Amino acid sequence: MSDLRTPLRPKRKKVWVDYFVQFRWIIVIFVVLPISATMYFLTYLGDLKSERKSFKQRQKEHNENVKKVVNRLKRRDPKRDGLVCTARKPYIAVGMRNVDYKRARHFEVDLSEFRNILDVDKERMIAKVEPLVNMGQITRVTVPMNLALAVVAELDDLTVGGLINGYGIEGSSHIYGLFSDTVVALEVVLADGRVVRATKDNEYSDLFYGIPWSQGTLGFLVSAEIKLIPVKEYMRLTYTPVRGSLQDFAQAYADSFAPRDKDPGKVPDFVEGMIYNPNEGVMMTGTYASKEEAKRKGNVINSVGWWFKPWFYQHAQTALKKGEFVEYIPTREYYHRHTRCLYWEGKLILPFGDQWWFRWTLGWLMPPKVSFLKATQGEAIRNYYHAMHVIQDLLVPLHKVGDALEWVHEEMESWDCAGLPHLAVPSSPVQATREDDDLPGAGLRAARPAGDTNFAQMFTDIGVYYAPGPVLRGEEFDGAEAVRRLEEWLIQNHGFQPQYAVSELSEKNFWRMFDAGHYEHCRRKYNAIGTFMSVYYKSKKGRKTEKEVQEAEQAIAEAAYAEDA
Repeated sequence: MSDLRTPLRPKRKKVWVDYFVQFRWIIVIFVVLPISATMYFLTYLGDLKSERKSFKQRQKEHNENVKKVVNRLKRRDPKRDGLVCTARKPYIAVGMRNVDYKRARHFEVDLSEFRNILDVDKERMIAKVEPLVNMGQITRVTVPMNLALAVVAELDDLTVGGLINGYGIEGSSHIYGLFSDTVVALEVVLADGRVVRATKDNEYSDLFYGIPWSQGTLGFLVSAEIKLIPVKEYMRLTYTPVRGSLQDFAQAYADSFAPRDKDPGKVPDFVEGMIYNPNEGVMMTGTYASKEEAKRKGNVINSVGWWFKPWFYQHAQTALKKGEFVEYIPTREYYHRHTRCLYWEGKLILPFGDQWWFRWTLGWLMPPKVSFLKATQGEAIRNYYHAMHVIQDLLVPLHKVGDALEWVHEEMESWDCAGLPHLAVPSSPVQATREDDDLPGAGLRAARPAGDTNFAQMFTDIGVYYAPGPVLRGEEFDGAEAVRRLEEWLIQNHGFQPQYAVSELSEKNFWRMFDAGHYEHCRRKYNAIGTFMSVYYKSKKGRKTEKEVQEAEQAIAEAAYAEDA
């Protein structure tokens, strides 16, 4: 195993960007944090104003806003106006992906008003929401009702639309799947201005299954109906230290939610694993608990959401010293446990942000809005982070977790990882799971890997968020080449790369990783070709010129025309 103190590569000469990044905390404290806190407060007031309206009034306003989108699309001249995009500023997106695709798209459609919770139906156990509703907003409304979305992404600012069109996973995904797997119906404005409601069993079922991971390239999502589940006031969380090799950690991780004796009573409501170095990690399993249980004598209640509390990943790390322990966390605070520190990223943004004196004095300003962090960095800073940083998620089959962890450690020397399981059901494809002969799952193997069932395969999300070892040692490191090797490893091992992350995939390799069949079927059927940019070009790293994208779209259109003929 490598050591951060052991030089393995030539030293890298520092440039001005290194010093800017080193002292970026000055801008964060005096500019980003105050503006972020103000925006959070104003957004909260706006949410309260919306919540005071009747469901009938909100639905009326929603219908009026949908008509505006339809009328806007109908005014478009394809020859003059080019491709369609939202009017949202590029830096607003939560993620590291380069969003320079907007340079090649000129016809903007404003979706900024679509940020309301339209209905919470307790009888049907369905929440109907608009695409810009974020996780913090919806848990603030549902948790007091002892209800929640089946899958709640951790960061407050993540939106429903982003999680459906992109990639959403949580610690309950071993039971419910990806965020998009919990959707019941989608309301979509198509390229020709038609408004359709897609479900898994109506005439638009192909669109329903095509939208996830499509990055908004099949139509404009304007509302979604999502499953609710009953929840209790607290999460009973067990912290278990794990020591040994990375393969040992992977086995302990699988055993925590896929018991070898297949006893369903041992499956927790939530599961998460964190690795702190190549030999130590902490497994966390949670089950919902009532207020009465949490407040029994001897039980420990930990309100992790308070601004002065230690950051969650550091609090979990204490299990390595004191051994296994149990505590009760208010449910909503557990859902958003990583928001204040943005996983491990907060430590890089504010090197002293985890110190007690900062938490008590300025911790109430945390977290900085990711959009403002991105708005205050120029292209040179962004390129620096792409080259010297790792913010990646790997979606890999459960039986490959140990191999994936070893690969990340050996190739990137990064072990600040978090893991979340996901039950992938073939009938709801992740851009359509590839049908490789040696792909396990779907009942094709007599001896199935842990977690797999007769109808689904268990995947795990491995999040890697930190600076690689060579960067921390001041050595040369080629981040782009490391990502290319990672992507090739994922393709060879039947894994996937979420598209929010920085990608180096060529078009050929993109479609080696993802199955284009169903996606292209939907593109042709719903006239998205020539209106919305292809998902590859929208995800592609670097600047895209209008000519480049238009020529690519024309080639796709001609191929589709020839196939239909």
